[in-house]
Amino acid sequence: MIQFLLNQELRSEHALDPNLTVLNYLREHLGKSGTKEGCASGDCGACTVVVGELHADDQGREQIRYRSLNSCLTFVSSLHGKQLISVEDLKHQGELHSVQKAMVECHGSQCGFCTPGFVMSLFALQKNSEAPDSHKAHEALAGNLCRCTGYRPILAAAEQACCNKPQDQFDSREAETIARLKAIAPTQTGELNSGDKRCLVPLTVADLADLYDAYPQARLLAGGTDLALEVTQFHRVLPVMIYVGNIEEMKRVETFQDRLEIGAATSLSDCYTALNKEYPDFGDLLHRFASLQIRNQGTLGGNIGNASPIGDSPPLLIALGAHIVLCKGNTRRTLALEDYFIDYRVTARQDSEFIEKIIVPKGQKLFRAYKVSKRLDDDISAVCAAFNLKVDNGVISDARVAFGGMAATPKRAKHCEAVLTGATWNSATVEKACAALAEDFTPLSDFRASKEYRLLSAQNLLRKYFIELQTPHIETRVTAYV
Repeated sequence: MIQFLLNQELRSEHALDPNLTVLNYLREHLGKSGTKEGCASGDCGACTVVVGELHADDQGREQIRYRSLNSCLTFVSSLHGKQLISVEDLKHQGELHSVQKAMVECHGSQCGFCTPGFVMSLFALQKNSEAPDSHKAHEALAGNLCRCTGYRPILAAAEQACCNKPQDQFDSREAETIARLKAIAPTQTGELNSGDKRCLVPLTVADLADLYDAYPQARLLAGGTDLALEVTQFHRVLPVMIYVGNIEEMKRVETFQDRLEIGAATSLSDCYTALNKEYPDFGDLLHRFASLQIRNQGTLGGNIGNASPIGDSPPLLIALGAHIVLCKGNTRRTLALEDYFIDYRVTARQDSEFIEKIIVPKGQKLFRAYKVSKRLDDDISAVCAAFNLKVDNGVISDARVAFGGMAATPKRAKHCEAVLTGATWNSATVEKACAALAEDFTPLSDFRASKEYRLLSAQNLLRKYFIELQTPHIETRVTAYV
């Protein structure tokens, strides 16, 4: 059984189909049709809901953290121990919520189909903002698409909703909601079981290892932003899943003198602060990693584990010399991330083995990263590049160069690195290294970019890296190219 709050209503579910998304649960099981299906792939934001969960602030005080999610990519099992808020829950005692009023008064809605998703993103923004902030508003709404309004009135609604925000029913019930969430906090493995399909929800790494050993055919579910597409886009059935999002050990970000250790189930939003502090380019790229809804849900371990050749984080982590800790039963092994990827969607992971955490070295001073995509926000890379050199007295003593989107896996450019290592760091060396990239990669042409464009972009990014290190005042990193 799993338990969660539907606004303030306690829901206990056991026999639901584990392949059921929160979107379809709301619409088909509860008759709450305000949440819309636009794309069923996490691209449009029409299905946005907000999930509240217990969270300790910097002073250790317990509070509710509200985050926007795409309900089309969220399986119901991930709600265990949390609070689900949909657009129907905002109106209170016959009065529209302040974010709904702002949308009305600023004329932020025309056809209205996308409006509930915008309202929920604005609600989450209001809950997480102390004052109007243009950057935060754009970030919060980047995952919501509208074909009618041109966005200006919606951004005006965001400013109005976050300026002198009034107390709402969620504020007045906060203490009560915290107490109710504590009361339903999971204490043992939860389960959804429809007879022919099941999803298990362990609470510890040890329990996960035991369950995965017992069900090696199970699919591991973290954020689900990739896995859910198998159900929503390809109409496949997932007979057994194991949800890892309630394992606190795998959601920690720990900082040591020489490294960061990031639990594999840590959301990309929760990774941001530590990674951005150490490597601003990594932080900049995370701002362009899909949408805020996806970053709130997707995990660093999941982005590695699905082994996509266009995943944004692996090239950066490879260039930094990151390692992963793999766990199977009581056994653990540490593997260089570059050795994890074998071929297209093929990895070195053994049966019943899972990524427990990612180890990221600190102190790489010349690390830079770049993402090439057709749109600045909410788009997949055509090419993702990461460069990490050590230069002593003008000579390159070590070079790590990695790319995504250039091969069947995220991959180091070994020929390029060989040209760079031991050479003088100058434009002539860079040109030789650019030529060597043609030996490292034979990229494919697809709808994102041609093979010629990809190779030329990769070479130009290396040139860009060289220019920026000579003129560090230039702030053009992690830029989209159209």
